Amino acid sequence: MNLMEAILGGGGSPVTSMAKQFGLDEGQVTQAIQQMIPALTNGVKKNVQKKGGLEGLLQALNQGGHERYLDDAGALLGATDDGNGILGHILGSKDMSRALADRTAKKTGISSGILKQMLPLIAALVMGSLKRQGSNSGLLDQLLGGILGGRSSSSSGGGLLGGLLGKILGGGRKK
Repeated sequence: MNLMEAILGGGGSPVTSMAKQFGLDEGQVTQAIQQMIPALTNGVKKNVQKKGGLEGLLQALNQGGHERYLDDAGALLGATDDGNGILGHILGSKDMSRALADRTAKKTGISSGILKQMLPLIAALVMGSLKRQGSNSGLLDQLLGGILGGRSSSSSGGGLLGGLLGKILGGGRKK
């Protein structure tokens, strides 16, 4: 299952909730998410390649409770601050977030202003999907165990990280 399938399959209907919140139809929200996921997953990939990045991602996934956004529409409505924090880590700056919203607006026809509001919620959904998929596969526990057991990210991240990122992040685009 890729990230888009995990988001669309959320029990709390996050797409429906976002459509109502932003006055869009579900197809428009789905299209916006599909356009943004590749940039967000690329940001995650770049972040884990930095020193301490893998450890930071694993701690965020295991302590953040982000998977609640997939199951509880009410929680997603309050995810803006959490999502902005996530965006700061994976995209690095507000300028990058704005640029992503502007590119997505050109591709979808959705207002850049609405997309800027949606982006933190989408980032929260991506983290929730990563947590759920990583937990379901057992890879997050293995990676975190390796790190907490004293191994460096380079020694624990090779094959397992490649498997985790390949399985989870690699399927970001739904065709």
